[in-house]
Amino acid sequence: MRHRKAGRRLGMPGDRRLAMMRSLARSMLLHEGIRTTETRAKELRGFVERLVTISKNDDLHHRRLALSKLPDKLIVEKLFEVYGPRYADRPGGYTRIIKMGPRKGDAADMARIEFVEDQERIGG
Repeated sequence: MRHRKAGRRLGMPGDRRLAMMRSLARSMLLHEGIRTTETRAKELRGFVERLVTISKNDDLHHRRLALSKLPDKLIVEKLFEVYGPRYADRPGGYTRIIKMGPRKGDAADMARIEFVEDQERIGG
């Protein structure tokens, strides 16, 4: 029974699921948004938002925490230099999921997950 077990299994064992989440998070942080299935986007949202929350406090401990979650030094550097300061005053909700309809091949529900624009950056 799966009672009280949080998170989606996505049809794969835990190590593959973690590798996929790291890969999706790396792509999202690199390109500021990606197109993937709706279920994966919903699962990725929590993973990425935790990383952004960690990056708001730039010290050695938080950098090591981020590296343990996402072992890519260049992406962690971008996380602390770009995303941490950008969302320093925002208490959460750094991403949005936009539904895009079914995929042509297998009719899987597709979505785009991207970072929300900060109102101060836009000028509003």
